[in-house]
Amino acid sequence: MEKNRLEAFSDGVLAIIITIMVLELKIPESGDGHFSALLPLVPKFLSYILSFIYVGIYWNNHHHMLQCCKVVNGKVLWANLHLLFWLSLFPFTTAWVGENHTSAAPLALYGFVLFMAAIAWVILLNCLIHANDRSGLLAKAVENKTLKEQASPFIYIAGIASAFFIPWLSIAFYALSAIIWLVPDKRIEKALKEAKPE
Repeated sequence: MEKNRLEAFSDGVLAIIITIMVLELKIPESGDGHFSALLPLVPKFLSYILSFIYVGIYWNNHHHMLQCCKVVNGKVLWANLHLLFWLSLFPFTTAWVGENHTSAAPLALYGFVLFMAAIAWVILLNCLIHANDRSGLLAKAVENKTLKEQASPFIYIAGIASAFFIPWLSIAFYALSAIIWLVPDKRIEKALKEAKPE
C-alpha cells in the first residue's frame, strides 16, 4: 500500500487536535477590557503552548520518518492509529493541567500520555522498518540510538513521579523533553540528503 492516505489522515487528525486545544482557551468573563482579565488564563495558555510544541514535534518527525518509506501495510496503519489515539488525548490532558497546574493527578496523567505517545512512536517506527526494506533508508538512519531517545522515557517517568511531590519540577521535566526534541531527527535528514542523486 502507498503511504499517501496515511499521511493525509494523520495530518488531518493532528490539525484537529490543535484546533480542539485552542478552543479550550475561553475568552475572559470579565467585560472590563483590561489585560489583567487575561491573568487567570496564563496557566491554560502555557499548557497549550507546551502541548502545541509536542504536537508540532510529532508532526515534524512523522513527516521526516515517512519520507524514508515507500510503502505501508496493515500493521503500520494500526500502529499509526495507536499513536494518534494517544495524541488525541492531548486536548483533554492539556485542559486539565491548565485548570489544575499544581495538582498531582493532572500532571501525572499528562506525563503518562506523553510517555505512551513516545512508546507508540517506537512501535510505529519498528513497523515501518519491517514494512519497508530492513536494510533500507529508515533502518539505516535510526540504527544508532541517540541520547535523547534513550533519555526521553526516563524524563517522562521523572515528570510523572515528581508530580506527586514537586509539581513545578514535573512541568520542567516535560518542557525539557520538548526542548530536546525541537530539532527534527538529524539522522533522518542526513540519510535523506545522502540518498538524493547529485
